[in-house]
Amino acid sequence: MSSLLELRHLRTLTALVETGGVARAAERLNLTQSALSHQLKLLEDHFGLSLFERKSQPLKLTPAGQRLHTLALSVLPQVGDACRDVARIRDGAVGSLRVAVECHTCFDWLMPAMDEYRPRWPEVELDIVSGFHADPIGLIHQDEADIAIVSERDTDEPMHYFPLFRYEIVGLVANDHALAGKARLEASDFASETLITYPVPETMLDIMRQVLTPAGIAPKRRSSELTVAILQLVASRRGIAALPAWAVAPYLERRYVTALPITSKRLYGELYAAVPKGRAPLAYVEDFVETVRATCAASLPAITLL
Repeated sequence: MSSLLELRHLRTLTALVETGGVARAAERLNLTQSALSHQLKLLEDHFGLSLFERKSQPLKLTPAGQRLHTLALSVLPQVGDACRDVARIRDGAVGSLRVAVECHTCFDWLMPAMDEYRPRWPEVELDIVSGFHADPIGLIHQDEADIAIVSERDTDEPMHYFPLFRYEIVGLVANDHALAGKARLEASDFASETLITYPVPETMLDIMRQVLTPAGIAPKRRSSELTVAILQLVASRRGIAALPAWAVAPYLERRYVTALPITSKRLYGELYAAVPKGRAPLAYVEDFVETVRATCAASLPAITLL
């Protein structure tokens, strides 16, 4: 039997197993659900066997699927190692990868991604430029950083922007707050409330930039460096907040506070990795971006890869 089995099929099988469903697997692979389902059907038609048990939740492999998944677990790491070795030969000696961030919650997913990346590129000097920075791209210009994690693409900057992921920002109120019974929060709901945020300029807050400022609303602000401190203030009725859904998911599971969509269109934020346009992106930089995307897709709830 001639085989149409390709690396993309093995990656699809692995993504389906690790995510447990078509929707999240498609997000991870940056495919539509229909494209992923079509790819899987072609593979099953080729072998004349089902690779997953139908109507199982989460998806469960058949014996045929288990055999191909075993192959994927063996082959894909070897392919990745070989590609990185070839890149090392092509690029010669590698240097540093200093990461600057503009978002407080970035550290929640950046550290696990870095832990995943280090064994793949042990010769790269990987480091986070200490602390939060309002202008991380400025650090690249000053040669104090090599890559910046930012929430917007600035077309005036000579940067190449690698898309990372999109996430929903939810409104957070105390469980016994008068707003807790609403279907969603509107801009007007923030007018008489104290908005509790990280200590960043208003222009860097999606809730201000996308919702409140266009509506002419400028609520009182109170700030804290820590997510848990913000949630404590919300729970004790000191104000309301707007934070990434994935960052507060563990607290919402415990019903610590109440989360509500923001406006009928919902509020979303995006993250990008910026590197200078003048330099050709090195293999270890591109692999860092892909590691971040894969790690976040596997671990963060309610995100969509860009």
